[in-house]
Amino acid sequence: MPSTRRPTYKTGAPAGRGKAEPASGRSDVISASRPAPAADVASAPQRATDNVLSFPEPKGKRIRRNIILAVCIVAALVAGLLAAAVYSPVFAVQTVSVDGTKMLTPQQVQDALKPLHGKPLPQVHDDEVKQLLQPLVQVKDVTTEARPPSVLVVHIQERTPVALVKQGEVFQLVDVDGVQLGTTQEPGSILLPVIDGGAGVIGKDLFKAITAVLAALPADVLARLSDASAKSVDAVELKLVDGQTIVWGNAGEKELKAKVLEALLKAPANPKNPVQVYDVSVPRHPVTR
Repeated sequence: MPSTRRPTYKTGAPAGRGKAEPASGRSDVISASRPAPAADVASAPQRATDNVLSFPEPKGKRIRRNIILAVCIVAALVAGLLAAAVYSPVFAVQTVSVDGTKMLTPQQVQDALKPLHGKPLPQVHDDEVKQLLQPLVQVKDVTTEARPPSVLVVHIQERTPVALVKQGEVFQLVDVDGVQLGTTQEPGSILLPVIDGGAGVIGKDLFKAITAVLAALPADVLARLSDASAKSVDAVELKLVDGQTIVWGNAGEKELKAKVLEALLKAPANPKNPVQVYDVSVPRHPVTR
């Protein structure tokens, strides 16, 4: 009669290698699990990485980044060049060229600007030049121009003389502001009217009224005047070298009065009835007599 006893199985080491430790203290259990292959464990992180998709950088963003980088490089280069120009001795002032002078000589201006020699051109400013030229009262305004590598051009605007002021035996050349521009002992050599006594005698208000009128006259009319005077700021009178009198009145509408007077002086003279007085005090209704 066949046996009903179920066979039992034991796990163990292969023959000839000794006994193996029973798994979990049980010798009758067959284990169905097995460790993952070493190759699979090592490749696990790589597989996780392979699951991430890489998208290319947008073209517009890449272009903007390149443009910003190029602008920064150009700005750095420009800043370097400017710094080199401002501080480099290569661009230092070596020559001062002067134009616009009549009463002054170019040499007088150049002598006054000697402190600028050796200074870089970009560091020279008009205000500094004006400060150095202040002792030269004939200079009314000045502008400068840099001509690299080493030339500074100075454009001078001189004050315009409008009259001679008699002070004793000397005649002072003055402009509309009363600034003394020079002196002479031969007033006949300068074609300008004489203000006898000047502001010190006739008063500042009258002096300014007279010089304002003279400054408005064309050069050819100014050259024909012998003297100027004023009893009040509303009663300025001029004298021509030929002896005629010009009644000017106040300093109002001086540009219009100057044009009317110039036209009257150009009118043909009448030998039978010579003009002795030109009255332009009311310029829209001038009178000759």
